[in-house]
Amino acid sequence: MNFDVDIEKYWNLLVDNVVFYGPKLLVALLALWLGFKLINRLVRLTRKGLGNIGFSDTLLSFTQSILSVLLKGLLLIILAGYLGFDLTVFVTVLATAGLAIGLALQGSLSNFAAGIIILIFKPYRIGDWIEVDGKFGKVEEIQIFNTLIVTPGQKTLIIPNGSVIEGIVTNFSKKGMIRLELNVTMPYEESFPRVKGIIQEALMEVDKVIRDPAPEIGIENYDSHSVLLAVRPYVAPDDYWEVTFATYEAIKKAFNQNNIKVAYSEGVEIGAIGE
Repeated sequence: MNFDVDIEKYWNLLVDNVVFYGPKLLVALLALWLGFKLINRLVRLTRKGLGNIGFSDTLLSFTQSILSVLLKGLLLIILAGYLGFDLTVFVTVLATAGLAIGLALQGSLSNFAAGIIILIFKPYRIGDWIEVDGKFGKVEEIQIFNTLIVTPGQKTLIIPNGSVIEGIVTNFSKKGMIRLELNVTMPYEESFPRVKGIIQEALMEVDKVIRDPAPEIGIENYDSHSVLLAVRPYVAPDDYWEVTFATYEAIKKAFNQNNIKVAYSEGVEIGAIGE
């Protein structure tokens, strides 16, 4: 075996490859460096432009990451083709993997798409009081897949964004105020105009009850023992529970001071209400 001939053969092959691929490799590396710089600049400009039209920080960060990965991946594929790599197998494997991942994450992708819709159209914002699927709380964070709300009892609920889009969302903060749905009772023998005036005066003693629009007070129903009254004051969303408790306390105190009686559930006998 002639080792000198083999060494010369491989050396010549190496030189030929360097001469052929060397300039292309240098061009590809230069294009990669310049391409990454241009992509980073484009991504920053895109983030700034989307920020100017009101996109949230969460959506801006997500869009920036996705755009950067997609553009840099596309640049790498183009340069790989320029260097002569066969991309057919790569594209086939990528497409197959994408299909498999899409099927496996079908539910997550639905929540992801819903998260994008929420961040763009903003049916609610961080700090809003909302009700979703019967769950009431204050929006703490809007993520790509979930919305986090904190209940008045300080429980954190993680609600999939898909549930938000598919169901009915009640936003109590959209108008800047909400109406309390409270009820009290009065005996049949009592004068409704008199009781209504007493309740109105009691509501004016509660500092955080909104004066305009004025609280609504009316007869809601009749039962076997008493008349059910609806008391509907308006409050700021953050004052919901504080005003609820304060209103009931103020009405009870006013009933005591004005000798308004109530019917106990054990019978129809009228009894006095304590302070």
